[in-house]
Amino acid sequence: MTEVSPDLARARSLVPAAFGTPRRTRLLRLAAWSAFVLLTGWCLWAFGFSPARLLAGVTRLGDVLSFMFPPYVWTTWAEWREILKGLAETVSMAFMGTLLGAIIAFPLAFLGAGNIMPSRWFRLGIRRGFDALRAIEQLILALVFIRAFGLGPLAGILAIAVSEIGTFSKLFSEAIENTSNKSADGIRASGGGNFHTVRFAILPQALPVILSIVLYNFESNTRSGTILGIVGAGGIGFLLADRISAYRWPEAWTIIFLIIFMVYLIDGFSGFLRKRIIGGEDQGRT
Repeated sequence: MTEVSPDLARARSLVPAAFGTPRRTRLLRLAAWSAFVLLTGWCLWAFGFSPARLLAGVTRLGDVLSFMFPPYVWTTWAEWREILKGLAETVSMAFMGTLLGAIIAFPLAFLGAGNIMPSRWFRLGIRRGFDALRAIEQLILALVFIRAFGLGPLAGILAIAVSEIGTFSKLFSEAIENTSNKSADGIRASGGGNFHTVRFAILPQALPVILSIVLYNFESNTRSGTILGIVGAGGIGFLLADRISAYRWPEAWTIIFLIIFMVYLIDGFSGFLRKRIIGGEDQGRT
């Protein structure tokens, strides 16, 4: 055993609380772990988790996957044209929704940035508006816009755009807030006004981060566009839902593979743009 030095033993005798976890902290940890275990157990019980049910589900999943092989390969241009049109609609829907959301969110972000908007209460009100837009799932927005504008990619574009306004506004405002004050102080010291400070000090620092956010969300919205198509917003998701509902599993698997391949291409292209425009700062993220 390691011998305790006399000074350490004396310190422990004088202030024993400094060498142990306080009782209140121990009780809080015990309560937190107990709540975690009880909540997890209740969820498993309430949602019907059981080994038998999981085994039955995995067996049925294996049957479904067996129906998908071998994948179907279309042999006529008319069939391929329908699939390629659906892929193009999904990518276009994601692009237009992301673009519209970014254009509208960019000026709104300055209203929610602490180094731009001095009024704390006004800034907090604007940010709660961003949160309200982000709280509504794109799928719900798509169902609302389908009811208003009818079936097709327009409903998907609007759903993505409205959702991205809230997301982009929050992320853009944080990027603006995280810029260094040294450049802004230099502009003001040389006689520049607020416009010159934003134009020459804040934007050069924030724009690379903003561009990276837009490119990443475009990639994410391509996946979301597939889901929106399933509920009637057009694109490849609509074709996938049609094949699944008709139990045409080999075609459904081929469409899923094409969606994965499309996401790979967009991810690679986004990474290439980030490296070319932003430079070496973003190379480790791809």
